[in-house]
Amino acid sequence: MSKVIFITGGSSGIGRATGEFLLTKGYRVYGTSRNPQTVTNSKFPLVALDVRNTESIKAAVAQVIAEAGTIDVLVNNAGVGITGPIEEIPAEEIKNNFETNLFGPIEVMKAVLPQMRAQKSGLIINVTSIAGYMGLPYRGVYSASKGALELITEALRMEVKSFGITITSVAPGDFATSIADRRYHAPVLKGSPYEQVYGGILSTMNQHVDAGSDPLQMAEAVYAIMKTPNPGVHYKVGAFMQKFSIVLKRILPDKVYEKMLMNHYKL
Repeated sequence: MSKVIFITGGSSGIGRATGEFLLTKGYRVYGTSRNPQTVTNSKFPLVALDVRNTESIKAAVAQVIAEAGTIDVLVNNAGVGITGPIEEIPAEEIKNNFETNLFGPIEVMKAVLPQMRAQKSGLIINVTSIAGYMGLPYRGVYSASKGALELITEALRMEVKSFGITITSVAPGDFATSIADRRYHAPVLKGSPYEQVYGGILSTMNQHVDAGSDPLQMAEAVYAIMKTPNPGVHYKVGAFMQKFSIVLKRILPDKVYEKMLMNHYKL
């Protein structure tokens, strides 16, 4: 029997690329979308799921288990970007980002864990971000939500290890996806003390995403993790300097690293 893969956020970007790649490897793939009826060209079934709605999560997981009999691998991929000066981002947008990037993925894991525990096996791959390893200016909320998911991964991994379940994370850098189009951009406010700097940084961030790597690299990374007998705790995928920035943060004094980031962002 082919292993059953459940990918949240499977209608575009990294989720879609991963699902299509795993299909070529013989896996049975289910993806999710908030509005699957609007996606007409998916190569694998899409189940309705909104990670901000616990009942939606439970229903989607139950549907896949009813149809496929199991869930062997969860790729917790659904997420959304957010940019802006923290002072100017509305509280409801910050809460929505955490609902999507942190609380939602936690609820999806909680929904699949009973099935994985019953079958005494399972793999959960949380898609985080290299941005989650550092507080980036004007991306602080995004960095915080993804960084929190990294720590949740570490803790839950230890809690479920004795059940035969493995949890790991994979942190992408900039990839050419539609995340820049779908992220919440705090508006560049006329007369704001952040107007000039944030306006310039916002343009640069969007250019980085547009010029990002092929999402197929993430699909290949997910497949490699699935084929690893004993996966590690964290994986990073992206351009060399993006991954190296994590190493630098670990070895450089805090203020030196802060200065390096400020120079990079021309602050």
